[in-house]
Amino acid sequence: MMIKPKIEKALNKQVNVELTAFYSYLSMAAYFESHHMQGFAKWYKVQSSEESKHAMKIYDYIISRGGKVILMAIEAPETQWKSFLSVFEVAYAQELKVSAQINDLMDMAKNEHDHATEIMLQWFVTEQVEEEDTANSNVERFKFIKNTTEGIETLDRELGARK
Repeated sequence: MMIKPKIEKALNKQVNVELTAFYSYLSMAAYFESHHMQGFAKWYKVQSSEESKHAMKIYDYIISRGGKVILMAIEAPETQWKSFLSVFEVAYAQELKVSAQINDLMDMAKNEHDHATEIMLQWFVTEQVEEEDTANSNVERFKFIKNTTEGIETLDRELGARK
């Protein structure tokens, strides 16, 4: 069965959302690189890579259902933040927004009786639980260290160990 036009359009928008997150996280990595925080930069490079994989997962799904991928413009991401903590807070807010968008897609798939898309989106629902938890944990840990040099260096080292 071919993908329904309404679902195809919404999934194409989600590809854009995922690529926008990719670009945003890459900008965060560049910001941390410019501040010589290699661990934070590496963490956001890995996060950026994950987001591009998410986009490709939806891209491949659209193709597999006989749909057409329509790539849209990606907005330029922020490049400056008021503090290291604010970068982590923006990332958390971004994950919450993506989760809401995935939930809206899931609702649409249910309303359209598109079980295949529901099943594919279930992976994203589960993934977003993990993404939100990790992003929130990073914010809370950063708040806990209260901008102490030792705390920032320790957290930078820990997050830089991400594979």
